[in-house]
Order: sequence, then structure tokens, then C-alpha cells
Amino acid sequence: MRALLVNLLFIPLAALASEEMKLERAPIDPRDAVSIQRGAQVFVNYCLNCHSAEAMRYNRLEDLGLTEQQIKDNLMFATDKVGDTMAVAMRGGDAKTWFGVAPPDLSVIARARGADWLYTYLRSFYRDESRNTGWNNLVFPNVGMPHVLYELQGEQVLTSQAGPKRTADVKNLELETPGKLSPAEYDKRVADLVNYLVFMSEPARETRVRIGYAVLIFLGVLFVPVYLLKKEYWKDVH
Repeated sequence: MRALLVNLLFIPLAALASEEMKLERAPIDPRDAVSIQRGAQVFVNYCLNCHSAEAMRYNRLEDLGLTEQQIKDNLMFATDKVGDTMAVAMRGGDAKTWFGVAPPDLSVIARARGADWLYTYLRSFYRDESRNTGWNNLVFPNVGMPHVLYELQGEQVLTSQAGPKRTADVKNLELETPGKLSPAEYDKRVADLVNYLVFMSEPARETRVRIGYAVLIFLGVLFVPVYLLKKEYWKDVH
């Protein structure tokens, strides 16, 4: 509950930032299990060092088609029990000292922020030597989080040009130092990560949707005999 409240407190900041920069649509598919698997790998390698996901258990990844052994071999680095939650060893006090604020739990970050916000945010870091971390973000100005994926994306710099009728400067990002991935590959990697964050925020969503469709179909089929039965009962009344 505390993690959810922390995430919700940041929503106004996200909304204000989004007014200045149009969010890009996240190219994700919640039914793409392979994409979510890749996103889970990115999450445990780059995000789980600082951010926890204490509402998510490793064994829920079996819903994606992974076996318990695959989860242990490829995705579990902070615990030995597949039923444990995705917690981090870093203490909140240390995190606050290092980053100025304790990194929030990401269990429901996709529900609090939205997939489009996360996708745009993770692609909008740029170098800013005035910040303690050396990084800033167009979507979340003066963010305390460093760009943990910079080795993959590379380093972007902020540029600006006069806007229409000189009412404001239009801010743009240019890739100054390439990373290990091409821009298209990095965008795909971020989409996989966001796809996983959406899955993690509600792992049972696809099951719930399938059950919902099945119930609707059942009710639709049941309607026919019920309607015919009703006509049979009331035919003498009318």
C-alpha cells in the first residue's frame, strides 16, 4: 500500500511534464509472452538493483511459459526461492542518501503512470552536468534517477529551436554518443521492458480477460433457451 501511495503522489508531476512533451504511444502487446520475457530480463538486470517490486513473485513468470528452472537460472539474482517477491537488498536510508529520495517500488508503476508515459520517459534522458547524477529527462524534469540504460542507448544531448511564432523554444534530443544498440533496437528493448511492467502491474489480466469473454459467450448462449422458456411460460397469459 505504501508503494502504491508513493507512486500515486508522483502522478501530478508526470501530468505536468507530459503537458510540455507529447507522449509517444508504447508499441506493446500484453499477449506477446516472448516480449514480456525479454522485458523481465531487462528489469532484473537494470532496474531491480535499486527498485523493488514487492507485489510481484518470481513464480508468476511461469504464466509466461517459463519453467521454474529457467526462472532460477536467468532471472533470480537476489533470492533462492522462486516464491519470493522481487525485493532489493539496498536499504531505503542508503538509497535516500545516494539519490536524494528512495527509489519507489515498481509493482504498479504501469498502472500509476501509464505505458505511454513509461515508454517516452525511458527514451528521453539526456546529459545535464548541472544535475548530481549527470542526467536529466524531458518527461520528468530534474528527475533524481540516473539513466541506467545509457550503455544501451548512448548519450543524448538537449537542443532547442524557435517554436511557431516564437512563442516558445522546441526542445529536441540528439544522440551524441551511440550506445551498444541502434536507436531502433533500443526502442524495441524499452518496449519489451514497458510490456513487462504492464504485465507485472496485473499478472492475472490476460486470464481475467479470457474468463470474461468465456462468461459473456456462456451468457449469450444461455439467453436463447431462457428466452424461449419465457415465451413458453407466458404464451397463455398473452
